[in-house]
Order: sequence, then structure tokens, then C-alpha cells
Amino acid sequence: MSDEAAFGLDENRRRERATGLLLSGGGARAAYQVGVLKAIAGLQVERARAEQRPYLARENPFPIVVGTSAGAINATAFASRADNFQEAVGRIVEVWENFRAEQVYRSDSFGVVKTGARWLTALSIGWTLRKWSRARPKSLFDNAPLSELLTSMIDPQRIALHLETVALKALAVTVSSYTSGQHVTFYQSSHAIEPWTRSQRLAIPESIRIDHLLASSAIPFVFPAKALPLGGRSEYFGDGSMRQLAPISPAIHLGAERILVIGAGRMQEPGGARPGTDPAYPSLAQIAGHALSSIFLDSLSADIERLLRINRTLGLLPAKERRETTLRPIEVLVISPSQRLDEIASRHVGSLPTPVRAMLRGVGATDARGAALASYLLFESSYTRELIDLGLTDTLARRDEVIAFLAGRTRDVCADLPG
Repeated sequence: MSDEAAFGLDENRRRERATGLLLSGGGARAAYQVGVLKAIAGLQVERARAEQRPYLARENPFPIVVGTSAGAINATAFASRADNFQEAVGRIVEVWENFRAEQVYRSDSFGVVKTGARWLTALSIGWTLRKWSRARPKSLFDNAPLSELLTSMIDPQRIALHLETVALKALAVTVSSYTSGQHVTFYQSSHAIEPWTRSQRLAIPESIRIDHLLASSAIPFVFPAKALPLGGRSEYFGDGSMRQLAPISPAIHLGAERILVIGAGRMQEPGGARPGTDPAYPSLAQIAGHALSSIFLDSLSADIERLLRINRTLGLLPAKERRETTLRPIEVLVISPSQRLDEIASRHVGSLPTPVRAMLRGVGATDARGAALASYLLFESSYTRELIDLGLTDTLARRDEVIAFLAGRTRDVCADLPG
């Protein structure tokens, strides 16, 4: 596993077999996660009826919740309503099914010119103009509207309340410091958990606030960094997916032994060039989209592979040696898109506000080759609804596997990564 020491679990925690939910980053792609949760909520209702336990439908199956970037927003919104699983999922679905880009970043002409146009100009000729040294653009977009949306979605006081009950055991979000280079996990828990420190990463117990979410979801170059206090000084933080060497590690440190991982992109792609791929020199958008995919997908995929390898290795050990080792298998169920989200995005670029579309056209993000960049910025309902539907469909296609996982009837899962 990414953090092998985290597999050493005492017997009491083993008996609890706490289930964790890990939501990865990906900007607008996180709508896919919402579809998965929507499907699980429906399966919970069915299970409650079948077992004649009505309360089961409301019960939170994921007492440990970990999120990064847009996944941190979904995770925290979920945690703030952890006392009612159906209500929590319903509220998140409502937001994502009715998204508009203007809820996340300034998409009007003045707002786009003030940030994106100035930023691109600074990149090209800013070095020749003295005024740019006095008013350096911070990012492609101004995400000030996101703060208002998060305030309406999340009540930090409710999170603290749920941590005092059985509804929630822990919540964690991750950020990456531009100032120190550290990868930081902020977490809240129902009981004292010793902070952990590894190379280039550390954990800090702290109440999760809106500022943490703005920092965690600050996609590099796209949204501005956020200042947060750390170790007695202020540091600037960006998207938590950057330099995230071990995405699953926080969930394990917080006590999870069974983890549902919901990705925001395909974990593996077939080798070779895609059919119809233009061999021309890549556009700026194509390069940016490739870089973002590396940030959001590669570390998670590699971490899952490490976890599965350790599970398989432990399964080969004789029973006596397995009992003597400090390592324990971690059950993991991975649900990720069965389709390429950039291809879906290419069908919805036209739904973006005209000023945003015009600026993205300038860097090549409105054609098929550059759609990967657009897939992270398409906070428009036509796109997010299709991703929600895909998440719902992908989850129901694995219905029996998901039900068995929720019921705790599977152990030591070692299945290959889905496509």
C-alpha cells in the first residue's frame, strides 16, 4: 500500500471494520461521483425494504469520508448531512443537476476579461509592460462565486455535531502548499487520532472550513491559490491532487478497513493512439488537459494498484505468518467512469457562457483534441447531468458487487482495476 505502516490495525478496530468513502478530484468531472452516490442511495432503500429495516435507508454507510479537490466539496457536503444518507445525497444531486458555471467562477464578459484575458496577455506580452508587475493576474478564472455556493451547501457546525454521534467518525480534505511544497491533510474525527507525518506530507487535526475547500479545489492555473494558516504562519495552498503520492492513505489512518473509491476519470486507458486522433502539434488546451489528467488520475490509480498487490501478497502467506505481520488487507471497491469524460465534454462545450467559450477557443479547448481541459470546467447542467447518469448506470451495472460491499459480505477484495 501507499503507506504500509497504516495497515497495522489493532484487533478492536479490525472488528469494527469501518467503511470509508474516498472522493477524488476533477473539477466538473466530480458530477460522476454524484451519480454513483445516487445509485447507492437507491440500493440502500431497496436493501432496507428487503430486510424490513426502514431505518437502514437513512443510515450513513460511510462513517469515514475523505475528499480531494471537487471531491473534497462533495465529501464535506455529504458529511454535513451524515445523519440522513438519503437527504445528504439528495441535496448534492440537486446542486449538481442544476449547475451553472456562474455559480463556480465569474463567467460574464467583464469577469473573464479581468482574469483570463489578462492572464493570457501577461503570458504573451506582459513582460514588455511595466504595469503587469503591479497587477499580476492570479489565475484563468475568478472563483469568488464558489464561496457563496459552498456556504449554502455546507454547515460546519453540523459536521461537529455528527462527529459526536454514530453518524460520522471522520472527515478529511487535502491541500497542497505552493509555499512549502508540503501536501497537507486536514481532518476532524470523533475520537483522538494521532497526526501522521511522511515525506512531503503531513496531517493536521482541524475543523474543516469553507477556506479549506476553496484551497483544495483550486485547480492549478485555473483558480487562485488560497491562504491558510499552518504552523504559526500563512501559506498559499492549491488543489490537493497535486503531489498527492498516497490518496488512499488518509482513509486508512482515520480507521477505514473497507473503502469505496469513486474516481473522476478512467483509471486505465488502452494503449496506442485513439482512432481519429489528429497527429498535429498539441494545442495549449490539449497539453493542459493532459497535465490535469496526470494530476487527478495517475496517483490514485498507482495507489490502488499498490494496495491490491499487498492484499494479494498477504493472501499468499500461511495463516501463522499472516497473523504475525502488522499488515492487514484493506478491502477496496473502485468505481470509475466506463467512458472517456473528455469525449462527453466535447458534446457540451457549446453550453458554456459565450465569454468563457470564446476564451477557451483561443487555447484550443473547444475542439475534440482540447476537450480534456473543458471537461474540468464544464459546470453546466447538460454536462453534469450526463455524468450523473453515467455514474448511476456504471454503479447499477455492478449492483450485486455494490450490495455485497455495503452489507459487508466481501473481504480482501483483489479484483483488477475497472476500465
